Amino acid sequence: MPFRFRSVLLVAGLFYAGAAFAGEVRAPKGVIELFTSQGCSSCPPADAALGELVAQGDMVVLSYHVDYWNYLGWTDTLSSKENTERQYGYAKSLGRSGVYTPQAVINGRDHVKGTDLTVINDKVKMLGQNGKGLDVPVTAAMRGDEIEIEIGNGKGQADVVVAYFTKRQQVDVTKGENSGKNMEYWHAVYDVQSVGTWNGQSMKLTLPGKLMGKSKKDGCAILLQTSGPGGEPAAILGATVLMVGRKNY
Repeated sequence: MPFRFRSVLLVAGLFYAGAAFAGEVRAPKGVIELFTSQGCSSCPPADAALGELVAQGDMVVLSYHVDYWNYLGWTDTLSSKENTERQYGYAKSLGRSGVYTPQAVINGRDHVKGTDLTVINDKVKMLGQNGKGLDVPVTAAMRGDEIEIEIGNGKGQADVVVAYFTKRQQVDVTKGENSGKNMEYWHAVYDVQSVGTWNGQSMKLTLPGKLMGKSKKDGCAILLQTSGPGGEPAAILGATVLMVGRKNY
């Protein structure tokens, strides 16, 4: 299944610097991307673990609800084919023949089962020690009514990717393998856009913002991400987060 970023010239949404690693605050230790589904009986422990990672406050944490379990009797209300395409893109870049849930992709470089916090934290630490951490500084902050993104020096070439997410949602699942459960989901991604290209030199991007008002759009992660020959997502070199409104979770 092909993977693609949807490029845009303008990024809508007024974001305020928040979370422990937004703006000019310290860089996150890693990026955790959980691929999950409301229709997967193995996923609730991973969804809960993701909430703990959010509370931990030292990583960029995202969840992508896939659509390939929808046939089991419950259509995941947060799922999209684009999220599924992103996971299949990772399968290609990681040299895998298939996908699974709950899968946690770490720094775009490796994957583990998404239920074990100790394993996830250990993998982040190991990747950092092996030169596969987030070594390129990325910061973002509001300047008036604009979003300013700054990226430092490094090696290689990468896309500047914005992943929009909703901070927290609760869903009553009434059918399928998780029927009868009230599920809590954190940082569910609903849109991924590529907004620029980094070529190893420090750069600054200024993106216009528009007040979202009562929109559910709660935040975004900014990822400096390499890609494979077919455009599939690969190693993440740097990252940060902006949150709407309140500064803390």
